[in-house]
Amino acid sequence: MTTGSITDLTLTAVQYEALDGGVAANVDEHIRLIEDAESHGARLVVFPELSLTGYRLDLLAEPGEWLSAADGRLDGIREICRRTGITAVVGAAFKEEDGTPRLASLAVHPAGTIEPSFKTWLHGPEQGLFVAGSHPAVLDIDGWKVALAICFDAARPGHAEWAAGAGADIYAVSALYTAGEDHRLGLHLGARAMDNRMFSVLANLAGTTPLGPSCGLSGFWGPDGLPVRQAAGTGTEVLTASLQHSILARFRRL
Repeated sequence: MTTGSITDLTLTAVQYEALDGGVAANVDEHIRLIEDAESHGARLVVFPELSLTGYRLDLLAEPGEWLSAADGRLDGIREICRRTGITAVVGAAFKEEDGTPRLASLAVHPAGTIEPSFKTWLHGPEQGLFVAGSHPAVLDIDGWKVALAICFDAARPGHAEWAAGAGADIYAVSALYTAGEDHRLGLHLGARAMDNRMFSVLANLAGTTPLGPSCGLSGFWGPDGLPVRQAAGTGTEVLTASLQHSILARFRRL
């Protein structure tokens, strides 16, 4: 189905339980899950916050757990994105060319380019490790505008408002919400979507983390603020949905 020249977008949110062992241990599993998403027709795959290490800030004392745009450890992800035509958004501790440390979502495009987006609202010990970004990156995927958010960014209405002002159709959140934060999660994702007349998507880190067990609930919300689909459990789960641009058009006329 199309709205004008914009086709519906099939995308996948991966609720991912990071493996022990840092970046080296997690790259191959990311590749496998991107292949899984490709079998469902996905054009965009979103992983959680710090998916390539897990929320293990202690690991970042090791320089090898930080990534750069030219890092060869991303080559396998570049290749699967090239082969499938998928853009994959992975979570990592990232060093810019000048050494600036960022908590990042890295969009790996089929052409092999990496488009980084940096967490704007750092909290707790993150503030001593990373430099905050100023605003989210907005990807162009098949004519759709997809803004990238990281965890606490979604708690700040102004972050999504900026994204909407930049033309975003989808607010894609990579996060860690833990047990007991179910209601908070639903309010954040639902309100960001409803207030700005866009879809929202959550890829939540799964399993047991240093901040506590995940509450799961990765999924998709419509521009009415209501959930479309959510994860059934709290472990690794691949959730795919096809989003219709015509639904956005209808809500934006209200």
